[in-house]
Amino acid sequence: MSQQYQTIINRVFRQIKNEENPGEVASYIPELANVDPDHFAVSIKLISGENYSCGNHQTRFSIQSISKVLLLCLVYRDIDEKIWERVDVEPSGNPFNSLVQLESDNGIPRNPFINAGALVISDILIDLFDDPEKEFLSFIRDITDSQTINYHETVAKSELKIGFRNAALCNFIKSLENIKNDPDEVLNLYSLICSVEMNTLELCNAFTFLANGGKKISDNKEILTRSQTKRVNAIMQTCGFYDESGEFSFRVGLPGKSGVGGGIVALFPGRYVITVWSPKLNPKGNSYRGMKFLELFTTETEESIF
Repeated sequence: MSQQYQTIINRVFRQIKNEENPGEVASYIPELANVDPDHFAVSIKLISGENYSCGNHQTRFSIQSISKVLLLCLVYRDIDEKIWERVDVEPSGNPFNSLVQLESDNGIPRNPFINAGALVISDILIDLFDDPEKEFLSFIRDITDSQTINYHETVAKSELKIGFRNAALCNFIKSLENIKNDPDEVLNLYSLICSVEMNTLELCNAFTFLANGGKKISDNKEILTRSQTKRVNAIMQTCGFYDESGEFSFRVGLPGKSGVGGGIVALFPGRYVITVWSPKLNPKGNSYRGMKFLELFTTETEESIF
């Protein structure tokens, strides 16, 4: 099947590229509004080590909320099951920046992938390390085997400048005693983590351990235990696409995560990681072309976890 992946990717890529590309780039973050809306890239990395790509796959982009999965993995690795005392694992059914449920849930965010949840995980990261920014970047470079991946500080500052709702979330959670550090410090770290830039193949590399029982395929180093890996994949399956998570499960049938930079990563445990990047977003904040590509891809390969 591995040789057929390139053929299928090329065919689906051409089909979608020739169709209409509706949606809007995430212009509410000023720096993301400058991205070429016609960029389109796909990469797949097999557990065997083979990889196939097409389109603008060498262009790095801001992975935004996709980084929340990697943030969760770093903290989960260090404090294990204690993490679930601070954040839940349920789908929210609300937009990613919603404040609605926090009061009734006593400041415990519904899951780690909505903004409130990632702010709490960022807060824990500050308590774990003397230099959390350096520690997170070091973790990313380790799992991707790339020392050139970095934060995009202009994007981070751009996001902070308009991040009034994130500030409201952080301060509200602080008032309910589930943020321990200074909210400004938490917001700065959160914005920086979301600004990390990768291309589609680097993003595949970052997630291969989650498709490989918690181990990197390049050196067999354990990043998470098999049990932790199962749990992270389960949360991606149910919560990875905000209030469109059920739709993604229904149409694609793989655990995954999206970001408002237009990236989507999805994985088939034991087989591969696939990433798509196209900056124009649908009304739910997910890449229009990315969602469509992955639906057609799993239809053609007849592969899903169900």
